[in-house]
Amino acid sequence: MMVVAFVTLLPTSRARAQDRDVRFEITSVGDTTVTFRAGKMTWVVRSPRAIVVDPKRRDALVARLKVVTVSSNGEAIAVVTGQTGRVTTDHFVLAEEPPQRWYRNAMLWMGAALGLVVGFAIGKA
Repeated sequence: MMVVAFVTLLPTSRARAQDRDVRFEITSVGDTTVTFRAGKMTWVVRSPRAIVVDPKRRDALVARLKVVTVSSNGEAIAVVTGQTGRVTTDHFVLAEEPPQRWYRNAMLWMGAALGLVVGFAIGKA
C-alpha cells in the first residue's frame, strides 16, 4: 500500500499528446530572417520550439528558428538558427505553445469556487 502511495506522488512529465503545435504561414523570407503571420498569438516569442517544415514532404524539417519579435499588426520576425534546406514561402512555421501557468487557468478557479460553495452548503445542511 505504501508503494502505491509513493508512486502516485512522483512527479509526472507531460504527454506528447498534450503539446499544442500551431502552424503559421510564411509571408516573406530574407537572408537570415523569416516573417510570418502570428495574429494575436504573441506567445510565439516565448515558444520553446519554432521550426520551418515542408508540407509537401510530410512536414520534413527545413530550419530551426528563434522568434525575435511580434509586431502590433501580428507579423512575427524570426532568425534562422539552423537550416537543412532553403526556406521559401511554400513552407510553414510550426511553433509549440508554451504551457499555461497553473494560476492563470480559469477552470481551476471556477472549480475551486464551486468546491467552496458546495462544501459550505453541505457543511450547513
